[in-house]
Amino acid sequence: MLKISEKWQPYFNGHCSSAEVIMLFVYMKFRFSLSYRDLEEISSIRGVLIDHSTLQRWVIKFSFLIDKLVRKRKKPVKGSWRMDETYVKVMGEWSYLYRAVDSNGDTVDFLLRKNRDKAAARAFFRKSFKSNGRPEKVAIDGSAANKSALEELNKNVPEDQKIVIMQSKYLNNIVEQDHRFIKKRTKPMLGFKSFESARKTISGIENIRMIQKGQILGQQKSSNAFSNFCNILA
Repeated sequence: MLKISEKWQPYFNGHCSSAEVIMLFVYMKFRFSLSYRDLEEISSIRGVLIDHSTLQRWVIKFSFLIDKLVRKRKKPVKGSWRMDETYVKVMGEWSYLYRAVDSNGDTVDFLLRKNRDKAAARAFFRKSFKSNGRPEKVAIDGSAANKSALEELNKNVPEDQKIVIMQSKYLNNIVEQDHRFIKKRTKPMLGFKSFESARKTISGIENIRMIQKGQILGQQKSSNAFSNFCNILA
């Protein structure tokens, strides 16, 4: 059963609905391929009238809380990463979701950027290093921008700390397959109306996916995803 800890309750002050109801619908949006109108209908079936626009505001507002809790309790990843980018439509234009998984398929990190270039790849790696440390190896596709970003990050680094760069489509199959789970969630949305909305929604989807994978300390991969979600909020 979902029960929100007292220390998180202040975040929900001023809302007519309880913290438990809010986070239940936020979880469902991130976990399943449902539109906001689908969630509105589900709420009405349960005897709760919640407008789809209200549900959208909850998702945008509370994605940060899930991100905060997941990053605080995320298990360390392996030192061999597979990095790639996929496409997300924002305001009718393609944006680029940079992602990496380790050799076990566990999510390392993610970053949404408007452009696909060296600066975007460098920003992704710096964010990933900050949360996960420097990897031993990174497998990438044939992208010159990704390789150039890694080479720059290898400069002025002791030889034993330099990242081994592997350009291999075969090794990158793991992350390319993992993209499917994110695309499956974003497809019913038919694109995002703002970059900030896309960034926060994708953050929630990625973090719930990490919970689903069992990447939270003290939790097992075989555990029910919703049970694990409840545990980090309790």
